[in-house]
Amino acid sequence: MRGLPLRGEGTLVRESSKFFWFSAHLIELCHFVAKVLSFGKLQINLHFHSLIRTFVPDMENNSILQKLDGLEARFEEVSTLITDPDVIGDQNRFVKLTKEYKDLGDIMDARKRYIACLNSIREAKDILANETDPEMKEMAREELAENEALQPKLEEEIKIALIPKDPEDAKNVQMEIRAGTGGDEACLFAGDLFKMYKSFCDSKGWQLSITSVSEGAVGGYKEIDFAVSGVDVYGTLKYESGVHRVQRVPATETQGRMHTSAATVAVLPEADKFEVHVNEGEIKWDTFRSSGAGGQNVNKVESGVRLRYMWKNPNTGETEEILIECTETRDQPKNKERALSRLYTFIYDKEHQKYMDDIASRRKSLVSTGDRSAKIRTYNFPQGRVTDHRIGYTTHDLQGFLGGDIQPMIDALTVAENAERMKETEL
Repeated sequence: MRGLPLRGEGTLVRESSKFFWFSAHLIELCHFVAKVLSFGKLQINLHFHSLIRTFVPDMENNSILQKLDGLEARFEEVSTLITDPDVIGDQNRFVKLTKEYKDLGDIMDARKRYIACLNSIREAKDILANETDPEMKEMAREELAENEALQPKLEEEIKIALIPKDPEDAKNVQMEIRAGTGGDEACLFAGDLFKMYKSFCDSKGWQLSITSVSEGAVGGYKEIDFAVSGVDVYGTLKYESGVHRVQRVPATETQGRMHTSAATVAVLPEADKFEVHVNEGEIKWDTFRSSGAGGQNVNKVESGVRLRYMWKNPNTGETEEILIECTETRDQPKNKERALSRLYTFIYDKEHQKYMDDIASRRKSLVSTGDRSAKIRTYNFPQGRVTDHRIGYTTHDLQGFLGGDIQPMIDALTVAENAERMKETEL
């Protein structure tokens, strides 16, 4: 039985010759189109070379890609988990995974751009080594220079993205401003700081609501507490915790002498309900009539609320009574809701005191007694400057700074902290 006829050796040679002839003409055609379309000659050439040879970055010699490689599998895993009905039903886990998915998505996007940059560098080098057309080589040099300048920027972006994030950064905050040493002038300065933060929050589109206030005798505040809600509020405002010092001739000074006063600022992340255990059935509620501005309704309707809660400190085992009052609005249910939120935040702060102390110690921004010497920032009116003593950053736009333009200072503090954390993580 005869088998299928086999092609002769001559047939194979002829077909091979045809293939090489076709390949040679295809290369010439690409070069011709590239010359006609000078706008895209390099892109066409790069695309053709990528068809002939696929460039893969050297994973063994690139520590950044090695770190990102492990995260890619985690990203795929998390993207599957957040669609799981069991995970969606677990609110605590779902919130954490959703946040992780967003963070990993940003890193994967940076990874994609980084690999594309490395491939462009290698392809441009290949053209410079093998291409004979002077115009093509010049375009390749430009492409090479552009991507070699982009590479370190992408690497820096990725390194910052790989720094372990503070889990508190995305939270809303409770802020407190207290007048320190300096008497009436300290109260006036506390008022200036509050106006500064209010203007900054307005510019960011954040919501600010005052929870309690004690006014100074000649203006400003002895103390003022307020809540801020928005996107990444704690991650932005956390650097403001500390003693703020002011040097100026106060309005209360009759002889024109310059005074030095201080105010303390505390920024605490707002607690989520699933993080703190409170038996709301054991809360004792009282209502009372508010006093102050707001018309006759304030004094006639019991809109103010007071809660009492017996809380057992898990760290010491001792039981203490927590008393919280809220008269912020003329609506009793809203006051009750805000008082409850403050209870959760208060307990959260107590139960996580060690964690908060570690954070404060690392950033060297723990609020002390309000003494002028324990400063993190100085506002010097005669010189028109604001200096942050933690990083030595100075701006000479004092009025603009007090008007709410504090983002450049926050950016400088963020860069300094990221640099320290990169050293710690050996990135």
